[in-house]
Amino acid sequence: MRWSLNELYTSFDSKEYISDLEKLDSLISEFSKWANDNLNSTDNAIEKIEVYVQYSSTINTLFSKLFSFASLTNAVEAKNEKALQYLDKLRVKSSDLTKPDVQFQSFMKNIDNLDEIANSSEVLKEHKFYLKQIKERTKYMLSEKEEVLISKMSNTGSSAWSNLQNMVSSTLLVDINIDGEDKQLPLPAARNLAYDKDPVKRKAGYEAELKAYKKIEESSAAALNGIKGEVITTSELRGYHSPLDETLVKSRMDEKTLYAMITAMREFLPEFHKYYRKKAELLGYENGLPFYEMFAPMGEVNRTFTYDEAMKYIIDNFRTFSNRLADFVQNAYDNNWLDVEPREGKRGGAFCSNLHPIKESRILSNFNGSFSNMTTLAHELGHAYHGLNLRDESILNSRYPMPIAETASIFCETIVVNAALREASNEEALSILEASISDAGQVIVDIYSRFLFESELFERRKTHALSVNELKEIMMDAQKQAYGDGLDHNVLHPYMWLNKPHYYSAGLNFYNFPYAFGLLFSKGLYAEYLKRGEEFVKEYDELLNATGKNNIRDVALRMGIDVHDPEFFRNSLRLIEKDIEKFIELASK
Repeated sequence: MRWSLNELYTSFDSKEYISDLEKLDSLISEFSKWANDNLNSTDNAIEKIEVYVQYSSTINTLFSKLFSFASLTNAVEAKNEKALQYLDKLRVKSSDLTKPDVQFQSFMKNIDNLDEIANSSEVLKEHKFYLKQIKERTKYMLSEKEEVLISKMSNTGSSAWSNLQNMVSSTLLVDINIDGEDKQLPLPAARNLAYDKDPVKRKAGYEAELKAYKKIEESSAAALNGIKGEVITTSELRGYHSPLDETLVKSRMDEKTLYAMITAMREFLPEFHKYYRKKAELLGYENGLPFYEMFAPMGEVNRTFTYDEAMKYIIDNFRTFSNRLADFVQNAYDNNWLDVEPREGKRGGAFCSNLHPIKESRILSNFNGSFSNMTTLAHELGHAYHGLNLRDESILNSRYPMPIAETASIFCETIVVNAALREASNEEALSILEASISDAGQVIVDIYSRFLFESELFERRKTHALSVNELKEIMMDAQKQAYGDGLDHNVLHPYMWLNKPHYYSAGLNFYNFPYAFGLLFSKGLYAEYLKRGEEFVKEYDELLNATGKNNIRDVALRMGIDVHDPEFFRNSLRLIEKDIEKFIELASK
């Protein structure tokens, strides 16, 4: 139940790790000297851009390998001092790359015939989109000195705040009484009680979780204020209209797409409110659902899995879509790519890290055997499959923007859930449908509340640092707007700003709407798959492969989808609406 990182390095003291660190230093020094000597004029532009692409590819590959080993070690061992030390060292080395990168951006600013240049060389033709992105972003570039200073200062600013919050949340122990016994649980294990079939444990987990957050609320609020304050300052300096504008530019997504989606989401909130009210009624509540009952399993059949059973179930159902997908996941399982055991010092939640330098992935989750946890594994394995479809691309063409990042993951989740529904009795269908709708509610309703929260947080942070009470007030107000009368307004979750790690990364602002886009884009793609069958599979793999070299609208247009039209998103939401109607029908029998 624990992953192997030996394919990266065996330890921080290994000859390979130390040698690669030295190699990275040498490459950065060589790259910096070359940039100083060559990027002060646009003479021999083709040759210079080719050399830059070569250096970038080599350095990115080496840095990614070194950094991934440190960050993945830290993810499961929050107190590992060597991991923390090397993360800091690598961030410093990363800031040393700022100067040559800024010099290249300045160089690119003066290139007027980029299309012609890119088409004159096979290497540059391959990286044309990457180069055009650099050219486009030169309009937001500061002076070389300013960019270098910001990069170096972030190591003692936002990155340091992020490390602090990760440390206090990963090592937080929750005091709880279960079955008359006092226990201390890691935060992820306490949060997993929300899925327990015992209502007493669900409530106890929620109350103990909120109480535990009081121990770290002030430090987390300080971290959040420090990070968001830095983001506002740098975003304004670079000429973005707002941090949201910056996120959209970096996401290769335009405002028209975002608000087409938000428009459709708002229209369908009442459908989700119906679901929450029905669930509350079934559980015996009159004023809407208390927050601690949000993930209560429904139906008499509460299907659970061992880890081995969950993986077999996923692989078997993935095979109905394609052998390539199933064989890939079997390989990941056989070769210990997953770390699924909840334990002290391990971070909460789940993620997938695609390791392009070794053409593999690593997946973290906190598995407790629930149906929802099984679908989480399917979700993260979808991210890994996305990585498979990009592994033969140059590392510079393997990075896809946040909204597209959730496409393969939610598609894979949908395969598993729909397969489970096909073989289910009415009782089982009630449980599975409810779990699926609950997950969709998180991605539409809760994500909308997080979008509202972060928008308001940035607005207020312009003028002052927010207190713990103010952060709690904004979060509860956002939950009331999003969940409406579906939730009991006296039993909300005022600390949702504290347990979501995305809020604490200066590079992941508004990492909320991409999940909604991923769900609705995937639902639309899945509907296409149902219509077209096997011929869709090859085009789907090609679409995933194209995500590193296109903006979001162009990726969607490959499949005949116009993401500027709210109707596309409405059609996807109608699929969820049908599930809600089916759930209410089954629950009323």
